[in-house]
Amino acid sequence: MTRLKSCRADEKLLPALACGATKENAARQAGVSLSTVKRRMDDPDFCRQLQAVRADILHRACAALTAASTEAVRTLLDLLKPSSPHAVRLGAARSVLEIGMKVRVVVELEERMTALEQSELEPMT
Repeated sequence: MTRLKSCRADEKLLPALACGATKENAARQAGVSLSTVKRRMDDPDFCRQLQAVRADILHRACAALTAASTEAVRTLLDLLKPSSPHAVRLGAARSVLEIGMKVRVVVELEERMTALEQSELEPMT
């Protein structure tokens, strides 16, 4: 396969594999053989590119969830109002508590990691 064809195939192959397609389906989507996919998967540079595409997809998904989180919190808080049925309020309350605790743990761990990283960077006296 020529370099240009290989590059064009990778442009289709990488996102297909990154999104979870089987090797067979990714080969079909990229218009290449299964043996080509297997050969590409043995190439460390290709695997690094695949990992980068996966990381980008995850980053974009995380950004979209972060953007939607404020509205989700507003929705949960609206469901806590006395006008909501008791079962709905109970579910919303559980969600607020569970999610709130998880977020708190993550934030605390992030703060601790940042402090540790900064202490490692400080010169020893």
